Amino acid sequence: MSDNDFYALMPLLLLAGASVLVMLLIVARLSHRIIQIVSLALFIVSFSSLVYMRDLLPYPIDPLFVIDDFGVFMIGLIIFSGLVVNVLSYIYFEEKEEGPKEYYVLLFLCTLGACVLAVSGHFVSLFLGLEILTVGLYALIAYLRKRKHSIEAGIKYLILAAFSSAFLLFGMALIYLQTGTMGFSEMAGALADVATIPPLFLMGLGLMLVGAGFKLAVVPFHMWTADVYQGAPVPVTAFIATASKGGVVAVLLRFFVAIDGFRFAGLVFLLICIAIASMIVGNLLALRQKNLKRILAYSSIAHLGYLLVAFIPGSPMVPQAVSFYLLAYFVTTLAAFGVVAVLSDRESDAEELVRYKALFWKHPVLACILSSALLSLAGIPLTAGFTGKFYILATSLRSGFWLLGIVLVASSVIGLYYYLRVITVMFSGINDHVPEPEEKHPLFFGISMGVLSVLTVLVIWLGVFPDGVISFVQQFRLR
Repeated sequence: MSDNDFYALMPLLLLAGASVLVMLLIVARLSHRIIQIVSLALFIVSFSSLVYMRDLLPYPIDPLFVIDDFGVFMIGLIIFSGLVVNVLSYIYFEEKEEGPKEYYVLLFLCTLGACVLAVSGHFVSLFLGLEILTVGLYALIAYLRKRKHSIEAGIKYLILAAFSSAFLLFGMALIYLQTGTMGFSEMAGALADVATIPPLFLMGLGLMLVGAGFKLAVVPFHMWTADVYQGAPVPVTAFIATASKGGVVAVLLRFFVAIDGFRFAGLVFLLICIAIASMIVGNLLALRQKNLKRILAYSSIAHLGYLLVAFIPGSPMVPQAVSFYLLAYFVTTLAAFGVVAVLSDRESDAEELVRYKALFWKHPVLACILSSALLSLAGIPLTAGFTGKFYILATSLRSGFWLLGIVLVASSVIGLYYYLRVITVMFSGINDHVPEPEEKHPLFFGISMGVLSVLTVLVIWLGVFPDGVISFVQQFRLR
């Protein structure tokens, strides 16, 4: 391995090494507090290592990886999500019935798997990253095994993830049979002179879409989402909603751009149907929910539909729109789940809406943080969500996909109801049973509140002053 290879892979190597180091700390019987602080420091070091990669880009590591601007941006987003989840995990797990130390090993491995996906340019690295990610998530989802819905959520995710991996592998095999290669760029060469999709390639692509659809929880592959979101620990749910899905979106976009899949009308029509169904069904299913984690679960289905609206046109704006929207969605979702994590107690998560009644009058800062996150998810102006949806809408309409734009706007209006309902609950009534998180672990509560405040500032900043980030992502070109 050359020096440049080492620098290009440094974040991945650091994440892998961090998981080993944390295992050694567990063997040494160090306390949860020390392990959490060391884990936080390792996440910061991994994120800082991205600086050493900027002079190398683009840098292919044949045949498995393509390290480019988009890939590094996605790695940064994923590691940042892992860092935030790490901060929120201490106050959440400290008083739980399960020992939380091994949790950090799994968190590093899942982050590593998502990062591998973000820079994959080959079926082998794609499947390797996906399995590192999902196998760790099996354990993380069912980590609090004495909880009511925990084992159920873990088993559901295990079974459906296994099925989706089988679909994905069979699809890869068919594509390999047709093209004779597993590298994305080599597939593009094999399909360069093909006007219509060969039958085997079409079948393989369809099976891969089924596998990826389960990972992304888009309609009609969304059945597991609400139960897993509800049953998993809150920080794990935040990780699934952000880093896990971000890695899959990144590799899917890289694959489609490499093979120029957007020129096949049948494939584009299928993606349009999935996007429209996800936007409508996700928002409609969230309307009658009284559990905040389930609301955010169905909301995530709708947001993946919005993301497909940016994905479908196949224009040079696609990587830019996807990158900005993922940034806005990550920051907003982490802030929302962060409030849930801080308010959760030893016995149960703060997921029922009744627990948020009159939250503003007892914890105004937490209420304002959650309100800003929900307004951003709803796409209200002056928030990151509005700018992200506007960017997606511009990408879609500029390419002539008017139907997608109309459905995006209409479904966003539907989503306003359940987002505003949660905000209304927080600002109305009187409730003396709101939990008192600041009475437990004041130092780590303060750190968690500081991180949530930074996320809230980012939500507003990306909505008011998005020019700097938009100029940055406009440089992205997938290779």
